[in-house]
Amino acid sequence: MAKTILIVDDDPAQRRLLQAAVERAGFSTRTAEGGREAVDCIDKHDDVDLVMLDLIMPGMSGQEALKEIRARRPELPCIVLTASGGIDTVVQAMQAGASDFFVKPASPERIMVSIRNALDLSNLKTEVVRLKKKAVGRLSFEDMVAQAPVMAPVVRMGKRAAASNIPVLITGESGVGKELLARAIQGASERAGKPFVAVNCGAIPENLVESILFGHVKGSFTGAVENHAGKFVEASGGTLFLDEVGELPLDMQVKLLRVLQEGEVDPIGAKRPIKVDARIISATNKDLQKLVADGRFREDLFYRLNVFPVEMPPLRERREDIEALIVRFISRFNAEEGRSVRGCAPETIRMLKAFDWPGNVRQLENSVFRAVILCEGEWLQPEDFPQICGPREHTQAEDSPRPEPAASVLPANDTLGVESPQRMGAYIEQAQALVTEPPVRIFDEGGHLRALEAIERDLIELAIEHYAGHMSEIARRLGIGRSTLYRKLREYGLDESRFVAER
Repeated sequence: MAKTILIVDDDPAQRRLLQAAVERAGFSTRTAEGGREAVDCIDKHDDVDLVMLDLIMPGMSGQEALKEIRARRPELPCIVLTASGGIDTVVQAMQAGASDFFVKPASPERIMVSIRNALDLSNLKTEVVRLKKKAVGRLSFEDMVAQAPVMAPVVRMGKRAAASNIPVLITGESGVGKELLARAIQGASERAGKPFVAVNCGAIPENLVESILFGHVKGSFTGAVENHAGKFVEASGGTLFLDEVGELPLDMQVKLLRVLQEGEVDPIGAKRPIKVDARIISATNKDLQKLVADGRFREDLFYRLNVFPVEMPPLRERREDIEALIVRFISRFNAEEGRSVRGCAPETIRMLKAFDWPGNVRQLENSVFRAVILCEGEWLQPEDFPQICGPREHTQAEDSPRPEPAASVLPANDTLGVESPQRMGAYIEQAQALVTEPPVRIFDEGGHLRALEAIERDLIELAIEHYAGHMSEIARRLGIGRSTLYRKLREYGLDESRFVAER
């Protein structure tokens, strides 16, 4: 998903130049002729990722527009530009919240460096904000990627659950994001900012379950060298998330049921119970009703936990979210690993959307992490996902029926030496009809090789269309520099803006 840049300049020529430079680098653009139009665009469209803002404009000036934009979206990076820059102008723009500043006219390279630095810094700030919200228990539903239609009822039910302290049971396959939903429920509730304690019930040794959940006092058993509060006490006032609750042993299920009913825990070795006030959100990837029927889960505990069930759909049912998830993961891993991956090539997005993801969002996250580390360019390619695309790229053409070899049109009892020229001509025409026309023609109508310049022109035009106008990727695939590519575009009279417009 390409980043969108809003270009604000009252000079039409400057707008076109900036727009061409930005779109050649693979970004999407919006334009505005003045400050008021820019502010209105920010109000109407939430897909703007960066603003390039001229300071000297009639009506609302760039400085005024910058303040308005920052008031509406403080996290939105803004780059200011002007034809005449002094130190006072620079100081005022930076004090108003500008990310960078340069004087027109600027080279495309300088513009791209400024844009990428501003976007990288914005991604880093976003990741820091997300981590802070997670640490203090304030993640919200707005922090979730949930644009797919099947996620609408999940978000709606989650918001309703957040309005009360009702016990919630989140079901779904492993890796679908049940804990993230639980954190969003807390972040939207009155317990936001309070402790969020997550416990994986399947990862606790059976002989330590009681101590870890309910606590113990010093000397209550061998190895109890100090008091331990337990997870229920740690989560008091906030939320206790019991992941994989179906893995709890039966004897611990009895103790858990008592805690839920009485609101107090009995630490091992304690003389009196301790009151706790923890909101319970549990999750499982198993069918608890089947476990109840098999005698492996208490029926009374099931009804106590299953008061407000919410089912998280698997990733294969919400493919509309895959691209947005990839963008988020790339931004995060760029910030964490110091990488500069800009996104996925179009064929990579198609491949990832077509995959079924048996491990769901967790598998997608780890696959993108590996791909970001492996990537040698700016765009993730299919070969960066070897566990998905396999040892070689698999194309749709390989699945389609192949035409029989040209020799198969010859009768079995015929030989080339005994056929008449007329019959051989008919066979050859039939054979040629089975051969697919190549995307770039090598021979002309007379059967002679075409000029090298003509073939090269067609090949460059095909590459621009195939890679959606991403010039860096096109140059890399053709094995030439970007400057050489632009020179050849001029020599062959190829209008690059036409391909940008088509994209």
